[in-house]
Amino acid sequence: MDKRLPSLILLFISHALFAQLKSPDEFLGYPLGSKFTPHYKIVNYFNQAAAAMPQMMKLEKYGETYEGRDLLLAIVSTPENMNRIEEIRKNNLRLTGMLKDKPADAGQPVIIWLSYNVHGNEASSSEVSMKTLYELLSASNTQTKNWLKNTVIIIDPCLNPDGRDRYVNWFNQMAGKNADANVNSREHSEPWPGGRVNHYNFDLNRDWAWQTQVETQARIKKYNAWMPQIHCDFHEQGINSPYYFAPAAEPLHEVITPWQRQFQTTIGKNHARYFDANGWLYFTKEFFDLFYPSYGDTYPTYNGSIGMTYEQAGHSQGGLAVATNDGDTLTLKDRIAHHFTTSMSTIEIASQNSDKLIGEFKKYFDDGNTVGTGEYKTYVITETNTGRREALRKFFEINGISYGSISGTSMKGYNYFTGREEVFNAGNSMAVSAVQPKSALVKVLFEPKSKLSDSVTYDITAWSLPFVYGAQTYAVREKLPISNYAVPTKNASVVAGGYGYLINYNAFADVKFLAALLNEKIKVRMAEKDFTCNGKAYKKGTLIVLKKGNEDKMQEFAGLAQTYNAAVTTVSGGFMDAGFDFGSEKVHLIKKPAVALLTGRGVNPNAAGEVWHLFEQQLNYPITLINAEELDGSSLKDIDVLILPNGNYKFLNNKDASAEIKMWVQQGGKIIAFGSAVSSLSKAEWGLKLKKDDDKKEDKKDDKTQYADLKRYENRERDDIVNNIPGAIYKVEMDNSHPLAFGYDNNYFSLKLDSDLYEFMKDGWNVGVIKKENQAAGFVGSATREKIKDGTVIGVLPMGSGSVVFFADNPIFRNFWENGKMLLSNAVFLVGQ
Repeated sequence: MDKRLPSLILLFISHALFAQLKSPDEFLGYPLGSKFTPHYKIVNYFNQAAAAMPQMMKLEKYGETYEGRDLLLAIVSTPENMNRIEEIRKNNLRLTGMLKDKPADAGQPVIIWLSYNVHGNEASSSEVSMKTLYELLSASNTQTKNWLKNTVIIIDPCLNPDGRDRYVNWFNQMAGKNADANVNSREHSEPWPGGRVNHYNFDLNRDWAWQTQVETQARIKKYNAWMPQIHCDFHEQGINSPYYFAPAAEPLHEVITPWQRQFQTTIGKNHARYFDANGWLYFTKEFFDLFYPSYGDTYPTYNGSIGMTYEQAGHSQGGLAVATNDGDTLTLKDRIAHHFTTSMSTIEIASQNSDKLIGEFKKYFDDGNTVGTGEYKTYVITETNTGRREALRKFFEINGISYGSISGTSMKGYNYFTGREEVFNAGNSMAVSAVQPKSALVKVLFEPKSKLSDSVTYDITAWSLPFVYGAQTYAVREKLPISNYAVPTKNASVVAGGYGYLINYNAFADVKFLAALLNEKIKVRMAEKDFTCNGKAYKKGTLIVLKKGNEDKMQEFAGLAQTYNAAVTTVSGGFMDAGFDFGSEKVHLIKKPAVALLTGRGVNPNAAGEVWHLFEQQLNYPITLINAEELDGSSLKDIDVLILPNGNYKFLNNKDASAEIKMWVQQGGKIIAFGSAVSSLSKAEWGLKLKKDDDKKEDKKDDKTQYADLKRYENRERDDIVNNIPGAIYKVEMDNSHPLAFGYDNNYFSLKLDSDLYEFMKDGWNVGVIKKENQAAGFVGSATREKIKDGTVIGVLPMGSGSVVFFADNPIFRNFWENGKMLLSNAVFLVGQ
């Protein structure tokens, strides 16, 4: 007998025991649903499953959050499919036309992508991800093994680990030994900013297309590498709501095909079968529409998928158990059971319809690649501002949108900025064809005016890229030939020994360069007026770096110019051909401002996060975060600029506290406010006057309106539509002679979420105004539309030695409103200099 045999047997048994797949309950050491699982334990569970079942599962780390937590994808199928998983992925891209190395094979498995926990405090779904994974892998579940023969399942267990851990860690600290179902218990009252958002307070479910956050950027790279046929986004809603699943509510965007609509119903009926059997309540076709393009259901839908949102009761307030209005107790175990059921039901119905799903998926992209979606077939970007054009090009890149170059003289197209069909000269422009794999997405993102099948919608109704980026564009009905696009290069070389250096200032990329120069303590000046130097015209706002005073910084200046690829022109002297010389009082030294942001309770978390992210991640410029409830004069001792995002500020309702901050402004401080913060300033009598509704002055009603207050109860959700503005784009006339508008043309397009305008100021600067009905895109209720005219939306109110800069609308909404970032930056760096 071989003496090594017992040892080998022991080693084999040990290895088998170590590699055995464990259920979530076994691995975690507690029943799933009895407590919330921290993200690291979810990661550990997926790792042990991958180690135990390598023949059926592949685990990939696709990125990290801002706080360093892993982002994972689990890919699951039969051993046979997993042996050729890379070929399945590539073949799926061939079906779309995104990969053209060889013809596609239509006989492939359906790819189903399950996205869990995009909102951190909707915490049941990451628990579900472990149960779903186990049932797909477990040998005891023969049903799932049959489904996996013609499906590939991709599981993202947690899209927002930072937000989840913020919620879970808080809850575990607040909860007692036993769950308290009383909704007034502290474990059901989450503190600011809540776990819904990521590290920078962003709602990741509204970031799919814009990709402002690292979590989204990493995910979309993987998504575009797979392009699944089905995508499910798991959410939670209020504790008293029944479960929601597809089909979605109107409005459904017109690009959504009859097949996509039909299969949502097919899936919904399959879910209903299981929910009916268990006596669970649910609803469909209400509230959750398919319109705004940057959700976890719409973005996949506009990329050829059956994109769906599933909503379970319980977000934030749910805890482990909570009493509901109908007298029941909703538990975490209930929430897990419901989401698990729709997970399994989705896989089941997809497996049963695999051939049809693949066939329709192929047809969707065949149509896009041959005919194109929508009335316009070519979008010609004639914008001459290199910075804006380059920002738009990068957006195309991250979304996998094909683009190129077009040249020509006279052609006809829809001018986004005038709202008319016009003849234009294409010159050498960037162009995007609607005839491509991303055809539907291109149509949705470029459409001048979206068509609403129902005016009651869940989000904004306008987002057209030319307005977002401030890029002059024409929509052409014909398909035009497009050639390869040559990325423009700038001359970033700095000639040593020059008297000074000029930097064009007309795009957000130039602001980044300015911030970097100030961080390095390089002295920068700006020209208040246009001027001509060495025969070349320069616009107001041009940045000037003189060698004098920067002698020991020239090497750093040259390096930063290379890093930021800045267009730098060397000049040999300070005498101008026309305009003011560099020594003039019209040329201002830009002092590096110390900037603070109000945050904390009372402040809109998303709005605060947008500013925080802009400064830290985009401008790389220091910003101090101050809790709004702790603000007083001493807080601002070393602060030059104070930013008030949307919020309800208690200090403005306190006369003494308000007077203390006003004194700080009068002594040279600067407040930058937007949205509801501006309204609060006006109510606190800071010199701003909210424009009133003139209709209120009329006391009499004519025969037509005397019965206007008589309404039908069944129409209660729609009666207020006349006062609604869920997000529409307005054309704003700009005074670009003011430093706040340096770098802009005569017009700017603002995203309005309310009807707020301010009276024209006699003692201030009305930098951005709406003089008449200047609606460019999006839905606005008839009563609200009448109000939005003849008022100021962007202004500067001098106050002693300081000033208040205000934006009636958020200039950096969700950080995707690219063309407003320079406005906010000008308010910080240029105004008051």
